[in-house]
Amino acid sequence: MTTATQSIDAVVVGAGFAGLYMVHRLRDAGFTVQGVDAAGDVGGTWYWNRYPGARCDIPSLLYSYTWSDDLRDSWRWSEKYATQPEILAYAEHVADRYDLRRSFLFDTKVISAVFNEATGRWRVETDGGRVFDARFCIMATGCLSVPRVPDIPGAATFKGAAYVTGQWPHEPVDFKGKRVAIIGTGSSAIQSMPLIAQDAAQVTVFQRTPNFSLPALNAPLTDEEVAAFNEAFPIYKQLLDSGEPGLPLPPKGWVPTDAELAALVEQLWNGGGLISAVMIPDLVKNERINDAAADFVRAKIREIVKDPVLAAKLSPDSFPLATKRACVDTDYFASYNRDNVTLVDLRDTPIEAITATGVRTSDADYPADIIVYALGFDAMTGALLNIDIRARDGLALRDVWRDGPKTYLGVAVAGFPNLFTVTGPGSPSVLSNMLNSIEQHVDWIFDAIQHVQTTQSAVMEATLAAQEDWVAHVNDEADQTLYPRAASWYVGANVPGKPRVFMPYVGEGYKKRCDQIAADGYPGFALSR
Repeated sequence: MTTATQSIDAVVVGAGFAGLYMVHRLRDAGFTVQGVDAAGDVGGTWYWNRYPGARCDIPSLLYSYTWSDDLRDSWRWSEKYATQPEILAYAEHVADRYDLRRSFLFDTKVISAVFNEATGRWRVETDGGRVFDARFCIMATGCLSVPRVPDIPGAATFKGAAYVTGQWPHEPVDFKGKRVAIIGTGSSAIQSMPLIAQDAAQVTVFQRTPNFSLPALNAPLTDEEVAAFNEAFPIYKQLLDSGEPGLPLPPKGWVPTDAELAALVEQLWNGGGLISAVMIPDLVKNERINDAAADFVRAKIREIVKDPVLAAKLSPDSFPLATKRACVDTDYFASYNRDNVTLVDLRDTPIEAITATGVRTSDADYPADIIVYALGFDAMTGALLNIDIRARDGLALRDVWRDGPKTYLGVAVAGFPNLFTVTGPGSPSVLSNMLNSIEQHVDWIFDAIQHVQTTQSAVMEATLAAQEDWVAHVNDEADQTLYPRAASWYVGANVPGKPRVFMPYVGEGYKKRCDQIAADGYPGFALSR
């Protein structure tokens, strides 16, 4: 049976916060738009990541859309750091309020997007057989949306229950009385382990690399805190719109004295989480400052963890603080004082295989009833490269990015006309408040599409020269920091065979640069009729 091709203005891939806002903006302006998502409903990463303890690591009041006062007034966060169910409920609230679900196909994967040079349009095909002929293709696929699945020998032989944190079941998992193996010590493991340990008979954490984690000191949001934020919101929004961070950052060029630095690093334990790290000047550029902050966190770990040998194993020493995304936790380190929690250091005794009854390392077998794989994500490029995206002359994106992703501004790829990526590689994305970066990109892409319309152009395409200049600039900015010293998912180090390229943009003034490019008529882009 042949399915008819539907002709529309735009396809938006993804129903997370980026896809929801992109569909809303386009539809509100009169464009015909079709959203597509493999999930059963809206929410993006928050639809899938339902593991125990899943929370945002940005304060809830900041992890919110800013584009509608009406929307802000209609929602009240309950906690300082929102849980996954509450963040998902927020996404659902947005979808309900603006009737966005009718513009999405759920439980549907986009398998290919092929540009037709003769028509200047994209042919987008789904696994359900639906085909769309679209002028614009917007990839709102998310930076952390393709979880790494276990590639450990013997994983398929395990007779117990196994779960991947990024593909967690919708129904509750019962850990009571069970022996649980947790493989990984990234954010999902750090958030989930303390809760799992409260119920499980035994928890064994398999750690390859210890991680820096800062205390959330989570608490209910008071009416006074919400009122204070709402009072300051106009200034916050004005700062964001002008391209400023919206936070009272330290003065540029300030080099703190030893006494000032000792006081500064104390704030890492004040519950500000990632925000408190940003408040330390040049944390990811100045080795002296970073060493002081890292030493402070390691001293806190030694204070909390009673066994000094275990505390040493949990203390990161192979990379500077914040060069891997720091975690924000509740009782992670304290949970190692429990009698039912054990750490296995894989640097000393690596995993050899998963067996039918548990995990085998080079020196012991660890029986388990449940294995939790907290292996992270194929970050920033995984979702895009899972789709067969082809443009001029059948050029495949996976071939263009064989040696690492290349974009112009993180929103466009040379050779791929009328294709836009929301928070793509080469933009601040995962080093920023994602909600702010999503809004900035969606607004910029929307304006670019309007520009194509008003100039009566057929296509808009990043030039190769502009892309090469931008990639060089992104690399130069990264090389001026301590980031390259960490084997992080920022460089794809967690995925075997993935090219080692620093993917986010760490420079300053990103939004101002993007806004200026738009104001100047989009230099670096070619428009053709």
